[in-house]
Amino acid sequence: MFRRIGAIGIAGGIAGLAAAVGAQTPSPAATAAATPGEQAALKSHVMFLASDAMQGREAGTPFYDVAAQYVAAQFYAAGLRPAGDKGGFLQKVPMVSYRAADQGTIVLTRKGAEPQPLVFRDDYFPGANGAKAVTTVDAPVVFVGYGIVAPQHKRDDFAGVDVKGRIVVFVSGTPAGYAGEERAHFQSPLTKARAAEERGAIGALEIVTDPDGLMRVTLGWERPRVTWARADGTGAPDATILGMLTPAGAAKLFKGAKAEWPAVTKLAATPDPKFRAELLPGSLAVSARTSFEPLASSNVVGRIPGSDPKLKEEVVVLSAHLDHLGVGRPVNGDAINNGALDNAVGVASLIEEAKRFEAAPTKPRRTILFLATTAEEKGLVGADYFARHPLGGKETIVADVNLDMPIITYPFQDVVVFGADHSTLGPIVAGAIAAQGLASSPDPLPAEGIFVRSDHYRFVQQGIPAVYLWPGQAGPGKAAVADFLAHHYHQPSDDLNQPIDWAAGVRFVGVNYAVARAIADADQRPLWNKGDYFGTLYQGQMAK
Repeated sequence: MFRRIGAIGIAGGIAGLAAAVGAQTPSPAATAAATPGEQAALKSHVMFLASDAMQGREAGTPFYDVAAQYVAAQFYAAGLRPAGDKGGFLQKVPMVSYRAADQGTIVLTRKGAEPQPLVFRDDYFPGANGAKAVTTVDAPVVFVGYGIVAPQHKRDDFAGVDVKGRIVVFVSGTPAGYAGEERAHFQSPLTKARAAEERGAIGALEIVTDPDGLMRVTLGWERPRVTWARADGTGAPDATILGMLTPAGAAKLFKGAKAEWPAVTKLAATPDPKFRAELLPGSLAVSARTSFEPLASSNVVGRIPGSDPKLKEEVVVLSAHLDHLGVGRPVNGDAINNGALDNAVGVASLIEEAKRFEAAPTKPRRTILFLATTAEEKGLVGADYFARHPLGGKETIVADVNLDMPIITYPFQDVVVFGADHSTLGPIVAGAIAAQGLASSPDPLPAEGIFVRSDHYRFVQQGIPAVYLWPGQAGPGKAAVADFLAHHYHQPSDDLNQPIDWAAGVRFVGVNYAVARAIADADQRPLWNKGDYFGTLYQGQMAK
């Protein structure tokens, strides 16, 4: 699972897991024993993918490439047709790693005063521009509060100011009371910078106000980031975040403003602050350099053609990320992040699901596309590249069903469906799960916004409805999930020494097959619920 979940308060969310779901009594369909052969097949994939020999399957390494070839061979053995580049199963994903090349400079100039250089680390940290090696900006500065545009909350922090040709400055975070998924979307600095750029701004600076955020910036400003690359070797263009200001740097910038920094800080401490956007008294000259290092990796893509003459051109994508974290800092003498549950089990489930489709007496009405993605742990990069560059065009894709980190260390009794409330996938998926004798449970961690934190969200950003399934937390699930998140998530101990319940894994494969089959065979393609925030935001079906 994409590492950002580690920064959203897992420890606080664990305690509330069980409260969100009630105990369910499993039916015979839910507890039917998986055959030894089915369990062995699932386990054999994980034994290979999560072995020490794979060195954690980090995207961009030869070890990931071996894992990708393994999945391609398994897709072939399952009877899938290749759907990658040049008639093969691999879709090359050109990637680039980029980072701030130096400390950069930020100089504050006010009318009638000497230019005032801000101090690295005390006042600011430089940003990294994935699309340019050198970034130079000199412009007036506009403060826009949180930098949020949310009509559903009657909020437009850009109201009353012209930001065209100017640098925008915003404070980190969101107002209290925003729903988890919306909060996760709005608190992203890129979301805010994109809103500024859409209004003509030439760059953005984030004022990082909370101590935890400042610690993350202090320790991580030099860390490399990854995106997919353009032909010239630079990254895919996105909004420009010029850097991060500390409260001390903000105090210098706001000196002489209508509301100086102490007043802004006081207002920010209220539950729903209404900042007044204003042109600040001065301009900033920002200079930064970014270094680039090319990376090469691949998605693995196979398909089963649809059987319905009218629906076969429509595609249901089943996705699971193949990469993990590679080799890191040793924990109890072990430095290999094997990623057994995150996400070797998800990829193994994808392979076994493909076998079920091929063995079915009737083929699905819509085409099913099986996608094992690269660089999920580096920012959903492989999924983003595929969602933007699918064979046949993205308009043919009607839904994505994502498999990421199914925790199968217990006999689950219910299924959580993240994203069920946003589209007509909700009732389709609930019906398929009920047919398996299982209950559909609500998101047990709504404050964490998990819906926006894995590969399926890259399809949502292209206007495509998506859901993400987890074994539920009823019965023994609370303790099992809490133990995994607290002791094994993104740790070397996420390996085959865990008490993995392979029968539960086979049951999870069956649930996902039933869900995918129901979507593929439905008369109507999935649609966003009318007026749904994400459908409207990304101009998906029924967005208007």
